[in-house]
Amino acid sequence: MEVPRRLHPPTLTLTLANAASAPPCAIGPKQKSSRRNGMRQRSRLEKHGGPEEEEEEAAPEEKVPSEEDLLEETSQLLDISPARHSRLSSEDSVSEETLESEEMLEEEARRKSEEEKAAAKEREAQRQQMSVEELVQSERSYLRMLELSTVTIRSSLQKLQPPPAGLDSMFLYIQEVMDVSTRLLSKLDQFQPGDPRFLENLCESFLALSSDIEAAYKEYLANYTHVTVLENGYKQKEALWREIVTIVKSAAPEVNASSLSFFLVMPVQRIARYPLLLQTIQKHTDPAHPAFALLEQTAHTSVALNCRINEYKRFREVADKYKKTENLTIRDKMVRLNTHSIAKKTARFSQHIKHETGMAPKVVDEEFDALEGFFAVLDHGILQLLENVETYLLNLQGFLECRTEEFDFDMDGEKSAVSYKEITTALRQWVLPTFERRMRTLIHKPLCALRDLLVGPRNLIRKRFHKLLDYEVIEGKASLTFDEQEVVNTYKTLNTLLLNELPRFNGVALQMIWSMLGTFSCLHKDLTADMEQLFQSFAQQLPHSFLSDSAFWEWAESAVLDGARNLQALCQTVEETLNAPAVQPLSPSSQRCLQQLTGKHGSGKIYQVTSSVVGSRDLDLNLTKGELVAIISGADTRGDKRRWLVDAGGRRGYVASSKLVRYHQAAENPPPSPHPSLPESSTGNRRYSYSPGAPPLTSQPCFQVWAAYSFTARGNHEVSLQAGQPVRVLEPHDKRGNPEWNLVEVVSGQRGYVPSNYLTYTPTGAGPPAGFYPFH
Repeated sequence: MEVPRRLHPPTLTLTLANAASAPPCAIGPKQKSSRRNGMRQRSRLEKHGGPEEEEEEAAPEEKVPSEEDLLEETSQLLDISPARHSRLSSEDSVSEETLESEEMLEEEARRKSEEEKAAAKEREAQRQQMSVEELVQSERSYLRMLELSTVTIRSSLQKLQPPPAGLDSMFLYIQEVMDVSTRLLSKLDQFQPGDPRFLENLCESFLALSSDIEAAYKEYLANYTHVTVLENGYKQKEALWREIVTIVKSAAPEVNASSLSFFLVMPVQRIARYPLLLQTIQKHTDPAHPAFALLEQTAHTSVALNCRINEYKRFREVADKYKKTENLTIRDKMVRLNTHSIAKKTARFSQHIKHETGMAPKVVDEEFDALEGFFAVLDHGILQLLENVETYLLNLQGFLECRTEEFDFDMDGEKSAVSYKEITTALRQWVLPTFERRMRTLIHKPLCALRDLLVGPRNLIRKRFHKLLDYEVIEGKASLTFDEQEVVNTYKTLNTLLLNELPRFNGVALQMIWSMLGTFSCLHKDLTADMEQLFQSFAQQLPHSFLSDSAFWEWAESAVLDGARNLQALCQTVEETLNAPAVQPLSPSSQRCLQQLTGKHGSGKIYQVTSSVVGSRDLDLNLTKGELVAIISGADTRGDKRRWLVDAGGRRGYVASSKLVRYHQAAENPPPSPHPSLPESSTGNRRYSYSPGAPPLTSQPCFQVWAAYSFTARGNHEVSLQAGQPVRVLEPHDKRGNPEWNLVEVVSGQRGYVPSNYLTYTPTGAGPPAGFYPFH
């Protein structure tokens, strides 16, 4: 019997090998599959074994399986039983649910993230809104406090009796700060804080006012040191300080303020708070906001503005420190001397000597040298102009004090004299005083203020030179100590300060000078108009009013020139009379010396010593006041005309020419006098001039002298007379030999000069003229 052969399983093997790639419909009803489920099925197939393993196990039995057995085996190998099919479907359902839950979690997380971002953005917007509102509200409160201090508190303090000293300087520049704050608030009020364009408007407003904010706050902060000094001065006076505290508390009870500095320090704090507020707003602003870039620029501008204000305040502190002029006594200067100051001054002097000798080069700054040169010219011009204005006002005051219209010229009834009196009275009482007051107010006072302002730059320039010498000494060092670094910083600060401020000072000072010169011209123009208006009412009464314009000006010019020449001659005569030395009686030894020198050198070379001379060189003479010398040479051996070679009566040497004056002696034959001369005394010694201590003449006169007219003395050198009063003539001339004046003695024994034409003569023994009284 033929043994039936077993079916070869290659077909099944191929089917199993491709079972993983079979379509999903062969596995279950669902159409969705994944790589993970395929791997799980392949793993299960490997675990149960393949067809080859089943064949090896059946071989020993040598049993030929039937077709049903093969089908059952194939079903087991494929695991497509109903239980297996339900288990696979359950696993696929769990996997799909897991994927759906993961997707839901991811979507929930994404939704929560979006909600958190929206909430964060909303919180940032609220914080931004709060920061903006804080800036606006704090600015309003700040302005209200400043108005309270400057209006209510300041007015109450001014009502104190007496008002606190320097009260106005405490509130200096605060009005400018209030003005710029008011302008900023007015710009911010154009939009509400919730408006989308408010932030942009805030930045544009601050940037537009940044220069004004800097100008107002830098002056206030620079003056704040002075405010604290004044307040400390008020605190030293207990009664005044109690009144100030009472006024401050009553004016602002809601803020519990107890001093003025509570309000006056607010601008100092406010300018430093702007960067913090703007940076806070920027911090809570989305970078995608349209105004973010502008807001960032505004924040940087506020920081830079504070830096410039601080730098300006530092410059002002250095300037205030070095521009002061200290009036120290020698004792104070000696107290300040120490080893450090001596070493510093020695180093400066040594460096200066090196510059002058060429041993060390100078630090050349052409820009500063040009500014310093212009300032020096300006300084000299201002001082010269002030001196000229003061001389002008002094002469004008002297003219006003000379009331010539009050003198009696014995010209009553003449029109020219009456017009002259009226014109000069109007000039002295109305026109010229008004002109003088305007001169002092508009020209002299500003010039004095400008002169005082020159002291600060002058001191800074001098201090800059000192610091430059210190800087040159330590310039070449590799490392600097703290003190040396401070010296370098001080020099650079002074140099920068002068380079920035000196051109402005020069420009303002020059503008003031031109303005004052223009004012001076306008004042004289107004004076001319006033005088012209005054003279028009008297023009017809003047003697030369009938002349034409050309003839009048020709006459006026000639009259002015003649008057000027006469006045100059009179001034010269008076000056010579006043400066002429008085001829004093000589002692017997001086007379012998005079005779000796006159006989040897001549009378034209005799000089008298005006003050004691002590020789300081070789061949110099020591002379006493009043000693007589003769001039040998008008210069020394080197040609110096300030030293003369003289003969002092046997001694010869050099004397300063300023110590000598020509000796004047009375002429031996005086000029003839219209009046009879008096005989000399019996001793034959004639006095050359009147001396208060000289004894009276003892000789009897040939004539009796009487006062023909009354005369009133105008000084100590004259004597008053009454008409008919007898006098005694001591000298028929004055000290210069002028016969128009006589030296006389009256009954009371008083001596002095009287005009010679006020005297009359009668022969001795003839008796007085009719109506005269005899001399007893």
